[in-house]
Amino acid sequence: MERLADQRPAESSLIIGVATSTAERVQLARLLGDADALLLVSSAEQARAFLELTDPGSPAAPVVMAQSVVPVPDEPPVRAESGLLLDMERRVVRWEDREVPLTRLEHDFLHCLVEEPGQVWTYQRLHHAVWGNEHLGHGSHIHSVVKRLRQKLANLGATVTIHAVRGVGFHLLPTT
Repeated sequence: MERLADQRPAESSLIIGVATSTAERVQLARLLGDADALLLVSSAEQARAFLELTDPGSPAAPVVMAQSVVPVPDEPPVRAESGLLLDMERRVVRWEDREVPLTRLEHDFLHCLVEEPGQVWTYQRLHHAVWGNEHLGHGSHIHSVVKRLRQKLANLGATVTIHAVRGVGFHLLPTT
């Protein structure tokens, strides 16, 4: 006996997830990874822009916004090989017995570097991971975050800092 489902064309749907932080986008990807199509963006404006691009002739479909319901699991702090600890839940960075709070941008930026110590993150890759888009502009916003993070790491007395690879990006290395 032939199944009715086999006679219908398969329907797929697009799920658009809006999450402001990298940690929330990663969690959404884990939760919704089995979806036919998944788009993760950092703002409702990005979602609307995508919807307008996919069907420019029709009015933008409504984007339903809700307060984040994606629980970021109680993950242990991310530890760089250097001993630097990044607390994902509290958005703080710790060195030995000292800690400082981070802004969302500082946290997401440092998370990238701590996750892969020594790995050079290109400007484009960092911009996509932290800001959620491809626009690089003149890059002063990236350098502003780096400057604030370097100062915070220095204030902690950490023996790591963010090093620039000219024309490429940044990575986390021991201070010299």
